[in-house]
Amino acid sequence: MNLMPPRVRKAVFPAAGLGTRFLPATKAQPKEMLALVDKPIIQYGVEEALASGIDNIIIVTGRGKNAIEDHFDVSYELEKILEEKGKTDLLQVVREISDMIHVSYIRQKEALGLGHAVLTARELVGEEPFAVLLADDVIDAPVPALRQMLDVYEATGASVIAVQPVPREVISSYGVINPSPDQAPAGRFAGPIARIADLVEKPRPADAPSDLAVVGRYVLTPAIFDCLERTQRGAGGEIQLTDALRMLARREPMYALTLAGRRHDTGDKLGFLQATVELALKRADLGEPFRAYLRALKP
Repeated sequence: MNLMPPRVRKAVFPAAGLGTRFLPATKAQPKEMLALVDKPIIQYGVEEALASGIDNIIIVTGRGKNAIEDHFDVSYELEKILEEKGKTDLLQVVREISDMIHVSYIRQKEALGLGHAVLTARELVGEEPFAVLLADDVIDAPVPALRQMLDVYEATGASVIAVQPVPREVISSYGVINPSPDQAPAGRFAGPIARIADLVEKPRPADAPSDLAVVGRYVLTPAIFDCLERTQRGAGGEIQLTDALRMLARREPMYALTLAGRRHDTGDKLGFLQATVELALKRADLGEPFRAYLRALKP
């Protein structure tokens, strides 16, 4: 008899990075709070988790990240002003932010890498499977990206990493999976899946084992914490999540899911601008006038 694996109830958001690529805008505000149209970047990921069935959010923060906590907290003064002025539509928008999730925060005291940020959340996660979402990757998909991955996890009980094909000329900017020849488990999933034999961090194009690059979504079994504890500091003196994932893939099955959807790398200036344009064009209230404006621009 097939038993359902333990339910994934928690999502971890590493948000302690300095955001140096967006200086000076990020000198006094977290990069996760930069607005895409009218919502901060991190809110897109939180809404994705919620739409995937997860409302227990753990945010790993660092110094100068108080704006994130304020954003997801209740704002009594603002709500009172909006209520007094009869702006019920805006009042609902503000309340939805604080009402939609149960959020916990933990401080990453030293910037020791993504692996260390995930390890910092261990006490709040406990010994259960969990998701990790990197807010920089905003994924526009008909089925939420994390929901696609949870479908694979629920069918296999194994860790799942999101991947998408990228051109060889840019593959050295990514972690890349080496797919195993083993047959993937049967099932109807949003995209192709493959068992992971190994992962390579930022390979040269000639050395890349595939064109499947890791994007910022993970569903992980609690065994990853032991792997992170055993992971030595790598490049830049940081604990690399990829190194721990390689260790985990040798211990137990791990699968890659090719996501169905459009990924926006908002940690890059060009990617941020592209995401702003594409998301605005999809808005019912902005799409048509914004499209008309773009058409009218002179080259």
